[in-house]
Amino acid sequence: MMLIGVDYHPSFQTIAFFVEETGEYGEQELNHSDGQADKFYRDLKQRKIDVRVGMEATGYSRWFERLLTELGFELWIGDPAEIKAKRVKKQKFDREDARLLLRLLRENNFRQVWVPGPENRDLRQLLWHRHRLVQMRTRIMNPLHALAMNEGYRLKKKLFSEQGRTQFEKLAWGPWASRRRQELLELLDRLNPTIEDLSAAVERARKRPEVKRLMTHPGVGPVTALAYVLIIGTPARFQRGKQIGTYVGLIPCEDSSAGKQRLGHITRQGSSLLRFLLVEAAQAVARVHPDWKRRYVHLAMRRHKSIAKVAMASKLAIRLYWMWRNSCEYSASVGFGSYVGQPGLRYGGK
Repeated sequence: MMLIGVDYHPSFQTIAFFVEETGEYGEQELNHSDGQADKFYRDLKQRKIDVRVGMEATGYSRWFERLLTELGFELWIGDPAEIKAKRVKKQKFDREDARLLLRLLRENNFRQVWVPGPENRDLRQLLWHRHRLVQMRTRIMNPLHALAMNEGYRLKKKLFSEQGRTQFEKLAWGPWASRRRQELLELLDRLNPTIEDLSAAVERARKRPEVKRLMTHPGVGPVTALAYVLIIGTPARFQRGKQIGTYVGLIPCEDSSAGKQRLGHITRQGSSLLRFLLVEAAQAVARVHPDWKRRYVHLAMRRHKSIAKVAMASKLAIRLYWMWRNSCEYSASVGFGSYVGQPGLRYGGK
C-alpha cells in the first residue's frame, strides 16, 4: 500500500508519499497541464500498487477524482478546517501541507467527509444554472420597472402581462431609451423559455419520495426541497437537528469569554444556494401560516427584520430535517418548541 498526501492546486499538486512495505518516502511536484500527474498515477496502476490518496476538500478537482476512481485507487477527502487544526508547526507551505496529510493517513487520524455522487453533483448543476438565470432575469426586469416608473407607470407584475407590455412599448421615448427598452425586452424573451425548461426538469426530479415529503411543508416548493435533499445528502450524517443550522451557515459567529457573550453575523458556511432558498421559503411560510407569522413578527419587533428572517430559515431547516429523518409528512399539529419526553413523539417531532 502506498499512502499519498496531496496538496492540490488547479495547475499543479505537491505530494508526499510513503510505501508501507519498503518504507520508501518521497516528495514531488506534479503539473497538470503537461500530463505529468496523469502519467504518475497511471504508472502506479501499471505497477499494480495499491494507493490511498488523502487531500483536502477543494474546487476544480473533478477530473482528478474521476482519474483516481478510474484507476481503482482510494480517495479520502478531509475537512480543511479540521486538518488545519491538527497542524503543529506555525509554518504553511505546499510541501508541509502534503507532509501533514501523509502523517494523518499514516496515523489513521484522517477523518473523511461525505462526498456527493456524480448524479447528485449533476443535479446540483441544474439548480445552480436555473438559479443564475433567474438572477439574470431579475437584473433585466428591475431596469424595465425603473423605466416605467419614470414615466408614471407603477404596474409591478402587470408590466410583463400582455396588456401591460403593449402599453409599455407604446411609450414615446428618445432613440437610446427606446433601444434600451427593446433590447432588455428581447433578452427577457430569450431567458423565459430557458427558465421554463429548467423548471420542468426540476419538476421531473421532484418524483423522489423524500422530495415529495418535504414539499408537504407550507412554503416549500420543488426547487427548495430538491436543493435540500441534494445538499444535505442523507439525514444520517447529522445526529441533531441543530447541526443543520451549523452546516448551512445560519448560526451567528460567537466569540464569548469570561461569562460575556459576543455574537456576530451568521457564519455563511456551506451552500449559499440552499441558504438563499431556505430564507425565501421561510418568508413564504410566515405569510401563510399563522404560527410562523406570529413568531416572525415577534422576532422582528424584538431584534430586526433581517435577524428574524434568518432565525425562521434556521427553524425551517431543522423542521425539514426531522421530517426527512422520521419519514413523516408535515403536520399542522406540530408547533414550535421542544417535544422531548412527550408521549408518542421522537427526535423533536412525530
